[in-house]
Amino acid sequence: MTDTAIIDIALHTMVVSLKLCAPILVTALVIGFAVSLFQSLTQIQEVTLSFVPKLLGIGVALLLCGNWMMHTLVAFTHDLFDRIPSLLG
Repeated sequence: MTDTAIIDIALHTMVVSLKLCAPILVTALVIGFAVSLFQSLTQIQEVTLSFVPKLLGIGVALLLCGNWMMHTLVAFTHDLFDRIPSLLG
């Protein structure tokens, strides 16, 4: 196993993890910003107001993107298993 192979696997792992986290994080960011804007416009200073919309939004994001996320993760795992013989030899 060479240094190049390790760096390539690490880079591929980070890219896949970013792709898998992006739908959930972007959804939470957009909903959090919208609730914060609503709170500042109405001067409602309730800290727990953003939890339920974020929870619902993340649930919807997982329903919409979950299949793609699972396929991406399975393809990444298959790629890693296919690399094992070349890493050992």
